[in-house]
Formats: sequence, structure tokens, C-alpha cells
Amino acid sequence: MCPSSLDKAKQVPHAPIEVLEVSWKATENNNVVGEQTIFLTWKKRVGPAAASVMLKAVGQALFSTSLQNPKFTAEEKKEGQDYEVRTYHATNWVSTSLSGTQWDAASNAGFRKLFSYIQGNNHNKVKVEMTAPVSCRVEPAAGPACESQFTVSFYIPEEHQASPPEPSDPQVFLEHRKEFTAYVRTFGGFANENTKREELLKLLESLKRDGVPFIDKPFYSAGYDSPFKLTNRRNEVWVLKTEA
Repeated sequence: MCPSSLDKAKQVPHAPIEVLEVSWKATENNNVVGEQTIFLTWKKRVGPAAASVMLKAVGQALFSTSLQNPKFTAEEKKEGQDYEVRTYHATNWVSTSLSGTQWDAASNAGFRKLFSYIQGNNHNKVKVEMTAPVSCRVEPAAGPACESQFTVSFYIPEEHQASPPEPSDPQVFLEHRKEFTAYVRTFGGFANENTKREELLKLLESLKRDGVPFIDKPFYSAGYDSPFKLTNRRNEVWVLKTEA
């Protein structure tokens, strides 16, 4: 199945304000399986350079294209192994922590806070490019009536790694992650709390089967795609390897 892609992006003539029509299609075996059109509006005419920046932002938002990812090295997979073993380099992230009983609700609330940060809600008033994945660290609750702790994070892009802008929101903080190794299971589709838990259980079963050392909690989910992306979606669950 081919990824969604921009089909056309054009100005709409005779509109009372500037309007950009953006259409995209999802194809499978050269057949269109889904398509959608949106209209973006703004109040004043922009030049080619600004329009190019806007189209790049649209592409990133709709299709998760050209997003920076944290660097890692991966071990070669063994026969029958249904997960990856990745060692992530030490990097800086921006994060926010929330308590709650619903994984998806916490992830969405955390995303909004972090999106505000990259849109300029920081001490430098600078916009920071979107990256992938959006990770969510989960400290599960002690019991069914208790709240879990969720930490939602964006990877800081390379151009800001050395000196990330300080958040203006007191509930948002910069986080330095030292090098770590994780077992990673990848799955497609639109992830929700149920599918993430199912995939996590599958990963834990595989790790027990293989007798490898791991930490069962906290664990992570990682999402790489905008909700507008229709096909070839990428989601992951991570379980940390026990440190030697």
C-alpha cells in the first residue's frame, strides 16, 4: 500500500481571503482507496518562500513526512524474533507528566501542551519543528482504582539539541535521556489504548519466551503519524532492557 501523498495544492481563485486547497490520496496497487481535501485560509497574501514553508508544515502535519527521529543502533534480528533491540543515543526531549486512568486521554492532553511549546510557548519564543515519535512513558497504577503516571515527550530536533528553548509552561520540562536499550514491537493501523495493551502483552510474551533480561515497568508507547495519515501507519511499544 502506498503512503498518502499530496495530490494538489493550489490557491482558490476569487476567494475573499487567501485560500489554499490541499488534496491527497491513498493508493493500493495503483488504485485510490481514500482521498480527502481540506482548505487552509489566512488573511494576507504570502510569497513563494512563505508558501513553501507552509506546504512543508502541511506535509508534516498530514503525512508525517520529513520528521527528524532520535538516532539509534539496532541489533541484527535472530530467526523468529518478532521485535527489535535498539540502543538509543543520549538525547534531549521536552516532556510533560500527567496522572490519570486513561492512556489515550493522557497522551492527547500531553500532546497539546507539547505542541504549544513547539509553536513558540517557550522563553525564546521560537518555533521548533515537529519530530517523531511522540513517546508516552507509562508507570502503571498500583490497583484498578488508582491513577497511572504518564509522561508524554517530543524529541528535540538536532538544531536545538545543544541548547533547547526553556518551556514557559511550568508543567512542561526538558528531559535528558541517557543512552538506553529497548525491545521494540512495531504495529500498524490507528492505535488506541486497547491495541497498545495487546501489543505490549505480545512483546512481553516474546521476551519471556526468549529469556532475555527486561524491566516490565515503566513501559513506553511511541506514535509516528498524524491522525490525517490514512495508510502505512507506524506505532510501537517499548520495554526497557535491564541494565548490565
